[in-house]
Amino acid sequence: MLELAAATGEIDLKYLDESGFCAWSEPSYTYYQRGEQKRLEQTKRRGRRLSIIGFLQPLISFVYGLVIGGVNRKSYIQIMELEAQEAEKIGRIRVIVQDNGSIHRCKQVQQLWPKWEHMGLYIFFLPAYCSEMNPIELEWQHLKKDELAGRMFDDELELAQAVINGVQARGERGNYSTQRIKFNSNLSG
Repeated sequence: MLELAAATGEIDLKYLDESGFCAWSEPSYTYYQRGEQKRLEQTKRRGRRLSIIGFLQPLISFVYGLVIGGVNRKSYIQIMELEAQEAEKIGRIRVIVQDNGSIHRCKQVQQLWPKWEHMGLYIFFLPAYCSEMNPIELEWQHLKKDELAGRMFDDELELAQAVINGVQARGERGNYSTQRIKFNSNLSG
């Protein structure tokens, strides 16, 4: 029903999820000429995890933010606040489809639900273990397997730039806009 309402222009429908990247990418499988061997040099340091949180509005837009370490409730709240403000500004109902992650349902977030709904932002939770119902999961898969496969990065900055470039390339090929949100540097918890 949500997809039908979005297709008829009644609502904006976006899919939210988080994923992570490491400086050491898993090797990819490929063919080489007989006698040739592919070699991937590991970097000296594995580095910290780079996490991404994003909203996919299929065929229209991909809005995302990057953080070192894991996505926490404060960065989740910040990006949801931006979506609520945008929904209120354009005066259109916006529905966010997401999984049941702990940061999505924590007490602090639950206290914000009435405020967000008043602004026009509604949350739809997917059933447990139904990641196939969230199209953003395919974005993560293609970003990792097509854009970053078999690459090693010297540091988190180089990895972040590769993710940014990968998201941009996928947007260009898919003919949808991409926008990176910069989180407040004082986020913690």
